[in-house]
Amino acid sequence: MLLRGSCHCQAVTFSVKSHHPFPFNRCYCSVCRKTAGGGGYAINLGGNSKSLMVKGDEHIRVYRAIINGEQSTAERHFCKHCASSLWVYDPEWPELVHPFASAIDSELPSPPKRTHMMLGSKAEWVEVNAPIQDKCFYAYPDESLAEWHQRLGLER
Repeated sequence: MLLRGSCHCQAVTFSVKSHHPFPFNRCYCSVCRKTAGGGGYAINLGGNSKSLMVKGDEHIRVYRAIINGEQSTAERHFCKHCASSLWVYDPEWPELVHPFASAIDSELPSPPKRTHMMLGSKAEWVEVNAPIQDKCFYAYPDESLAEWHQRLGLER
């Protein structure tokens, strides 16, 4: 599925091919929550990094979080004008890019189930709305974005 996205001010637009377009994985870690999570969490999708096409590159800045005293290899791309979070890229997994669902303008499919991860980092004020079929994890989930889509037969 081709995903098209943008920042709020439209200075940056992008597209990326995704076999894993269901926005199911809610991350409550402090980095996602503080940089992109309006609801106290952020939702990342999976995309093929080689297919990422960007217009407005000059308007992008990158943030690399400090986690446990170490700078993360993950690069969080955002618009320098409106601060919209756009995608995460980590050179440790060079074939992947993870656009934020909040930056996607294309119609996204509704997930039949969700995963709630990094609940150990959740802010006290954040309410987790997790129906019985959703999986919840104190830290990382037991399956990747790709494995979740495969298990449910939802690859596109």
